[in-house]
Amino acid sequence: MKYLILVLSNPHFTERWEGLTDQQREDFGRGHFALSADLAASGELLASEGLADPVRAKRVDTAGARPVVSDGPFAEAKEHLAGFYLVDCDSEERALEIAARVPDAVWGLAEVRPVLDMSSWDT
Repeated sequence: MKYLILVLSNPHFTERWEGLTDQQREDFGRGHFALSADLAASGELLASEGLADPVRAKRVDTAGARPVVSDGPFAEAKEHLAGFYLVDCDSEERALEIAARVPDAVWGLAEVRPVLDMSSWDT
């Protein structure tokens, strides 16, 4: 089953990040690379990416006659999506084990969601 592991960020993360030493920051990044490498080796990793800051986002609204594009950020919440891992693993328990290895989980910033299986839906 496919699971999306969302890596979240918020202002508290930024404060914590700024308090880390250069070595701690490097270890944090290496933790992400190691997790991706392990998941690729096991065949569970489908995709993994970090995302640009929300201020670089664009929103497209097609409710009117012509598409309207506006600049971000958009969410009223202070938390935002910073990256993701898309995995295909045997169980939710395994997806949760993987999420626990995401370096950001140390601050509660990893979320696991099942991906809807639409293969049987009529098109």
